[in-house]
Amino acid sequence: MTNNSELISELNDRSREVFRRVVEGYLETGDPVGSRTLTRQMSEKLSAATIRNVMQDLEYLGLLGSPHVSAGRVPTQLGLRMFVDGFMEVSEVQATDRAALEATMGGESDMGTALDRVGAALSGLTHGASLVMAPKVEAPIRHIEFVSLAPDRALVVLVTADGQVENRVFTPPAGQTPSSMREAANFLNALAEGHTLSELSREMADDIAARRQELDALAAEMVESGLAQWDDQGEPWERLIVRGSSNLLDGEDDLDRVRSLFDDLERKRDIAQFLDLAETGEGVRIFIGSENKLFSLSGSSLVVSPYMNADRKIIGAVGVIGPTRLNYGRIVPIVDYTAQLVGRMLSGRGKG
Repeated sequence: MTNNSELISELNDRSREVFRRVVEGYLETGDPVGSRTLTRQMSEKLSAATIRNVMQDLEYLGLLGSPHVSAGRVPTQLGLRMFVDGFMEVSEVQATDRAALEATMGGESDMGTALDRVGAALSGLTHGASLVMAPKVEAPIRHIEFVSLAPDRALVVLVTADGQVENRVFTPPAGQTPSSMREAANFLNALAEGHTLSELSREMADDIAARRQELDALAAEMVESGLAQWDDQGEPWERLIVRGSSNLLDGEDDLDRVRSLFDDLERKRDIAQFLDLAETGEGVRIFIGSENKLFSLSGSSLVVSPYMNADRKIIGAVGVIGPTRLNYGRIVPIVDYTAQLVGRMLSGRGKG
């Protein structure tokens, strides 16, 4: 199959200009672009008939399409992808946009509130729906305790170094005794100090394997089952923040598309896959329409960028969702800048 770079190389200067102006006109207005409009815009004087021939060639290549009975053309998904990869001019983040985003970074509110403000600002600036994947905040552990509530119920109490206390009820292995619970807690506390929960879980698995003989089997089961309750079944995200969904509606025809999209957004695991995809590339990634299964039905696009902590580890992502007719050249730098700000904000909190 011909890739985008090969397609671009096949186009002569006239075809490239026609293609670029059709896409830019469509992204600006949402309407098909006709040959008569282009006769007034082209750098060389061409007849409408000549431009129509060029548009037909671009349609044959799969880059343009003819909606309904309109004489104008719109870019196809392939055409949008080629435009984004080879023709798009990315602008600088405007000073007013920078100021609006930077204003969300102040204050002493908790991280969830701060990220919610970031999402609201991003949505307002881009006129799309913003998406923020918030990481779990893990402070080093100070103390862990197991408390028996009933033969089939126990409580694990986790105290972190920053003074937060969290409790979670779980079902312990059958046959637990007060002494096995104390043994399990002592085992964990010997390992836990200075480690986050995820670090402890990794160390715990290695240590149990090495010390299985000396560690009572019942206590080992208690440790494993108790700590598993904090794993959230593999979900790496504390929460998904979506703001500005009404921005996705241009008219009643969009209702089904938006409903489909937000049904998809409920599937947190699918959304989390975007972070995995974002990790494979540098900086901002753009997903157009059916390029990702999540948006295959809703026909939406996502511009997404991961953000990092002080250790340069990717811990979350921010993005903008909208119809495929997004102002990509403006939105890409805004998303990139937002991701940098969020990364700096979280790194600062981590040091504090």
